[in-house]
Amino acid sequence: MDELTHFDESGASRMVDVSGKQSTLRTARASGWVKMEPATLSLVMDRRLAKGDVLEVARLAGIMAAKRTGELIPLCHPLGLDSVEIALSPVAPDALLIEAIVKMHGRTGVEMEALTAVSIAALTVYDMCKAVDRNLVIGPIQLDEKTGGGRGHFRRPAAAIGGLSHGARETGECGSDPS
Repeated sequence: MDELTHFDESGASRMVDVSGKQSTLRTARASGWVKMEPATLSLVMDRRLAKGDVLEVARLAGIMAAKRTGELIPLCHPLGLDSVEIALSPVAPDALLIEAIVKMHGRTGVEMEALTAVSIAALTVYDMCKAVDRNLVIGPIQLDEKTGGGRGHFRRPAAAIGGLSHGARETGECGSDPS
């Protein structure tokens, strides 16, 4: 296992020095899900909640959060992202999958930006739905893939992506129940 990079030899916190790294295309894809009552998901998908269009508000919140990650997480570098895409889609009668893809040419990865985008989009869904559903559950949220940088390409096995069992996107069946 690699050493933790956010601490110096004496154990003090530090921002990692990336000035000597090569600038490359960095990408990250993260996912998470929000489990809810089927009637709630129906309201979300039909855009019938009193607070407005949950999907578009959550998408915008996720994009905004990705852009502000360096302000939210103390040792993250502030980054000028090239692209942030958020997709929200039902994967079961009671589950909404949130996926974020972040891209940038730079010296550090964009994993935290993708994870932050998914997290804030999920929290936004929760906030907008909590008045009609007290059984909302968020998670898991995870990094599914990253490219660029010295450590190379990472891809989570397909069976573990989004906390969904293999083939869940085709069948609509969720894997382990997070509640």
